[in-house]
Amino acid sequence: MFPDMKDFNELEQKLGIHFINPALLRQAFTHRSYLNENPDKALEHNERLEFLGDAVLELAVTEYLYRNYPNPEGELTSWRAALVNTQTMGDIARDLGFNDYLLLSKGEARDETGRARQAILANTFEAVIGALYLDQSYAVARSFIGSYILTHLTAIIEGRLYKDSKSFFQERAQESEGITPAYEVVSEFGPDHNKIFRIGVYLGEELIAEGEGNSKQEAEQDAARRALEAKGWK
Repeated sequence: MFPDMKDFNELEQKLGIHFINPALLRQAFTHRSYLNENPDKALEHNERLEFLGDAVLELAVTEYLYRNYPNPEGELTSWRAALVNTQTMGDIARDLGFNDYLLLSKGEARDETGRARQAILANTFEAVIGALYLDQSYAVARSFIGSYILTHLTAIIEGRLYKDSKSFFQERAQESEGITPAYEVVSEFGPDHNKIFRIGVYLGEELIAEGEGNSKQEAEQDAARRALEAKGWK
């Protein structure tokens, strides 16, 4: 079966949703690279749905946090950021089997575990939210977000996974070694619409760890998180 002919019924059953317009769900899984390689396909890529889904997701999570937690704005912002970042969203999408339905170019399809695939999965999840919003309503999209994203909030709070790794690594480095970490771009790769940055974090001349992300800020956070693990600093 060709990838673009996949039957999404099984995925709908797993997610507990049913699209009135199934073309929207198919579009949510269509990556730009696939259409670049298959220009004859009568499909649209998912970037506009992703744009919409990102806004719906932020509103739903923000609304939930506001209504259920009396914490200060700064804490709520940190929790929200940890909940909707590329790593968390990509992991959720992977666990739900989104990889099996992605429409990708042959080159993108080969990289199943890299940072680029993690970003594609996260973006696809947002596109599905956008598609569900258009197909049905904000209430349905919000319920979907509650079932598959907000359920991870307790673990993030209890595990303190919302902490800013870069700030924490700087505090520990200054306390333990009297050095302020420095970050340098090691490389950049990928197409302009999905560029990946690799950044190294150094203590003096020593490279402690490298991280990747779709922005320099995200790559620095990833590098700091890996550096904390490398140094055994909790």
